[in-house]
Amino acid sequence: MTELLTKETFLQKVFNYEINKEWKFEGDVPCIVDFYADWCGPCKMVAPILEELSNEYQGKINIYKVDTEAEQELAAAFGIRSIPSMLFIPKDGEPQMTQGALPKFQLEQVVQDVLGVTK
Repeated sequence: MTELLTKETFLQKVFNYEINKEWKFEGDVPCIVDFYADWCGPCKMVAPILEELSNEYQGKINIYKVDTEAEQELAAAFGIRSIPSMLFIPKDGEPQMTQGALPKFQLEQVVQDVLGVTK
């Protein structure tokens, strides 16, 4: 199941950018952070796909959502200018950002290539 993050929970579970200047992932398993807004059509198309992936990869990856309207400071910290934007965060290594509504097969490819996770 996807989990909605606030700035506070993002700092605990993903990356505490207020303390760390260099990237330091706080999680135990790789994750996807979906930056979205309720009014965004493409975001609504991606939401059920992310729910499916969250079930299919349960225990292997976490999928988080950040409402860019409610969490404007968090969106600004990551330079979010268009939504949906997704941050793919491997357990070790640098995160990668994608923009736009990607189809499921492409999201699965990124999960394998960037996060190093298979079903």
